[in-house]
Amino acid sequence: MLTYYSKPVSLSLICTDQPLWSVVETAVTVYQKDHNRFHLLLSAPSFNEPEVGNSLVRESTTRQEQDHADKASSPRQWWLEIASERVIMTHQGHGQVNYRHFWQQGGYGRTRYWLPNESSQHNEPIRLHNFTRSLILKGDPMPEQLRVEYDLLAGDVQLGSYILNIEIKH
Repeated sequence: MLTYYSKPVSLSLICTDQPLWSVVETAVTVYQKDHNRFHLLLSAPSFNEPEVGNSLVRESTTRQEQDHADKASSPRQWWLEIASERVIMTHQGHGQVNYRHFWQQGGYGRTRYWLPNESSQHNEPIRLHNFTRSLILKGDPMPEQLRVEYDLLAGDVQLGSYILNIEIKH
C-alpha cells in the first residue's frame, strides 16, 4: 500500500438550497489501496484552542470538567474510504457529534449521526438516508479532487441538497 504523507487539502460542504457553507483547510494522509481505491485521513482543526497569552487557570476544576475539556480538545478526524463508485466518510471525536456517510453513485446510501452523551450509556444513532446524484473522483495515480452531490433525507422529507468537495493540493 502506497502512502502519501501530509498533503494540504481543502474540504468544503455547501448546501445548495439553504444558507450553509463550510470550508476546512488542513492536511491529509493518502493511502492507496489499489488503482482506484484510496483511504484519506484528515485531522479536523480544533475549535476549543485557548487564547495565546491567556495564563488564567482555574484551580478548582473538577475531574468531570477536566475530562470534558480533554475530550473537547482531543483530535477529531475524518476517515474516507474512496472508490470510483462509492465513498464512506466517518467523523470521530471524543465528546463531539460523530457521523458516518455512505454514498454510492446513482443510488441511496445511509447516513448516521451520534450525538454526545453526558452519561456512560451508548447512544443510538440518528438514522437518515441520502441519494447520490453525482460522484466524481479526479486524479491519477493519486486523487486530486473528490466531489459528491447528494440529497439528505429523513423518511420522505428532504433535508437539503449538498455538495461535498475535497481538493488535494500537490
